Amino acid sequence: MSIGIIGSGNIGSAFARALAKASIPATIANSRGPESLKELTGELAPFITAGTREEAASADIVLVAVNWSKLPTALAGLPNWNGRIVIDANNPIEAPLFKPAELNGRLSSEIFADLVPGARVVKAFNHLFAQLVESDPKAEGGSRVLFFSGDDEGAKAEVARLIDRLGFFGIDLGSLAVGAKLAQFPGGPLPALNLVMFG
Repeated sequence: MSIGIIGSGNIGSAFARALAKASIPATIANSRGPESLKELTGELAPFITAGTREEAASADIVLVAVNWSKLPTALAGLPNWNGRIVIDANNPIEAPLFKPAELNGRLSSEIFADLVPGARVVKAFNHLFAQLVESDPKAEGGSRVLFFSGDDEGAKAEVARLIDRLGFFGIDLGSLAVGAKLAQFPGGPLPALNLVMFG
């Protein structure tokens, strides 16, 4: 399956580095265009290449990691998702104030899903610090835990396979209504936990 990344901030870049370490190719895009990604793609060549938003969004699995306030712009005008898998790696909070966004009683993943109509959304990669996403997932004799959730079992299975290929131990938290609430930052009990599965 092809992989795209929209967003080259801390999480997007960390995910790209994790893919490159596992020799998994992907296309990464940001709001500034492919030229702005030369340093990152030079570091991660030949596995990570720069592209446009449209090119990254055309992949079978697309991870989106963008500042919360910029998500509508980052996802506007993209072609229909047509059942493709979109990983929501976003949190409704951003620097420098780190003030939680107003969600009006909704989960951030519910709001995110509205921005990617037709996509099969899986929440993942949002609850670990970026340095843990890109560092060796084999820790202290075990595998670092990565939580995921979603409403489509097929989409979750594909993301679980990707998590496994990256060397993490994936734990399915269930539906978005349950799992995304547990992994949402701020508010959920799971973000920033650095858990390791042994055995």
